Amino acid sequence: MRRALYDVAALIARIVVGVIFFAHGWQKAAGGGPGAAAAKFAAMGVPLPEASAWYAVVVELAGGALFILGLLTPLAGLLLAVDMLGAVLFVHRGALFVGEGGFELAGALGSAALLLAAGGAGRVSLDHLLFGRRKERRRRDEAGLPYVPPLATGPQPPAPADRPPEQSPQQPSPQAGGPGHPRGDAAGR
Repeated sequence: MRRALYDVAALIARIVVGVIFFAHGWQKAAGGGPGAAAAKFAAMGVPLPEASAWYAVVVELAGGALFILGLLTPLAGLLLAVDMLGAVLFVHRGALFVGEGGFELAGALGSAALLLAAGGAGRVSLDHLLFGRRKERRRRDEAGLPYVPPLATGPQPPAPADRPPEQSPQQPSPQAGGPGHPRGDAAGR
């Protein structure tokens, strides 16, 4: 039940957050492209404004689209969280509320991106469709579930060299002379 709830919550969060990031990337791209965004970034005091503008445009567009699809979600989430960390540190650090130029939107989007990067896209995603079975198998292995070998149909592998082979109680000792040995108790006479 808890996993199904996460899957639905992750789907909703991915789509909403992805649409917001994609829209902001599109706004930068359509409003004069990375060059115009770089001029605005320079006026706001963002370091390396040209590189920062290109990073913001590409990551917001591509990351938003990847979130919507649920594809490469951990990578997209990490890149988008870094994008929002830069926005908080260099542009929105003076206040809390968006109307005052504050960090609330960038902080919320960055936190959501980081959460999706850590928690994954959920089962309703391309990540699960493409990589989910492998990840579930790894989770089972890490959970410490015991290994149950398939039934043996051929010869058994030899016992490890650091311990003697196990013997069942019904089998006689390999040493001659014990009770139940084919030569009886008088072996060696």
